[in-house]
Amino acid sequence: MKQATVIGAGLAGCEAAWQLAVRGIPVTLIEMKPEKFTPAHHSAGFAELVCSNSLRSDQLTNAVGLLKEEMRQLGSLIMRCADGTRVPAGGALAVDREAFSKEVTAAMEAHPLITVERREVTQLPRQDAVIATGPLTSDALAREIAALPGLKTLNFYDAAAPIVSGETLDMSRVFRQGRYGRGDDYLNCPMTREEYEAFYRALLTAEKAQVHGFDGTQVFEGCMPIEVMASRGEMVMAFGPMKPVGLTDPRTGREPYAAVQLRAENREGTMYNLVGFQTRLKWGEQKRVFSMIPGLEHAEFLRYGVMHRNTFLHSPGFLDQTYQMIARPGLYFAGQMTGVEGYVESASSGLVAGLSLARRLLDLPPVDFTRRTAIGALAHHVSGATGDFQPMNANFGLIEPYEKRIRNKQERYGAIAARALDTIEALRSNPLACDFDAGLPG
Repeated sequence: MKQATVIGAGLAGCEAAWQLAVRGIPVTLIEMKPEKFTPAHHSAGFAELVCSNSLRSDQLTNAVGLLKEEMRQLGSLIMRCADGTRVPAGGALAVDREAFSKEVTAAMEAHPLITVERREVTQLPRQDAVIATGPLTSDALAREIAALPGLKTLNFYDAAAPIVSGETLDMSRVFRQGRYGRGDDYLNCPMTREEYEAFYRALLTAEKAQVHGFDGTQVFEGCMPIEVMASRGEMVMAFGPMKPVGLTDPRTGREPYAAVQLRAENREGTMYNLVGFQTRLKWGEQKRVFSMIPGLEHAEFLRYGVMHRNTFLHSPGFLDQTYQMIARPGLYFAGQMTGVEGYVESASSGLVAGLSLARRLLDLPPVDFTRRTAIGALAHHVSGATGDFQPMNANFGLIEPYEKRIRNKQERYGAIAARALDTIEALRSNPLACDFDAGLPG
């Protein structure tokens, strides 16, 4: 009987295993936790979210929002579990990270064609596998991957933001409001100019934790430590995660000079993430400096921010648009290690890799989602980018331009999104692609 192996039970690995299993392919899903943990992981559950609990925008006029909808149409397990465990976050999709992990884990353990093994893998399987071991791939397996012919591996670093206890916030200083009146899913800590400048100076002088090999330049722009951001200029934070635009402080009736936003980590609102505050400050320094934020003077830090290594492959010329290794058919890679950046993007690569391997094992032709879709454009970028290859989020710049000129950006993005969903529907209607609906409920 044809069968497959998936190594790594993060978002990409679980999605890949699901896409294989719902198409009748027996899968062995191997996860090294809890036998061995990486520096960024703390739970034995699958699909653990180690950075933010936000899967970002859920709007079709945002590329990652379009990517989510495409994945829903293609029967994504990750999207089904995310939608089922969402917490208020305005126009974004944020989840209760513990409930989300539990749902994904339960789906993996309950499926009759998925066999879970908890152990470390130190050698690559010989055939028919998806490698989704993530940016913190264990050293032994990383050496195996690095030895594959023609591959160049690269390293950079990313960071996670702190989480504070909701009941320890000073709500006389903090107010609930979304920007531009878009709901009230965020808590806001307003700052005066004097408070902002004092906070800025404290960040510049705070002691940082040493990270082996890190020199401050090897960071992904979308997950930049707040202290690195501060080092680029006094107002960089105020135009970034601390921008006050669209907010009105009810105590003054005016827009604050700057604001720190807090996003709920769970449905109960007992834990809050400091939005955009990834950091590598020492834990004692995080407590000292972040307690300068109005409303956080006496906050209890449930988790301090951490920084860790993030490894990705030089995928162009090494992987094709189905995330299959060109020189070794039957071996697929998925997740952040391929050069996609973000939770949703990682899961999307797992969906494509798992679906593609299933079709290979079922003697069905491969499917090219094309650059007209977000999921296909991301795969084409990873496999065919030129120049200095760097991790990439989903964005409309990757998607094939719209045929007609539309000046209004939102209208243009809306038209591209409608075309993308029509493309997905056409693929699902193709008799050779009828198995696309396998992962859909019912």
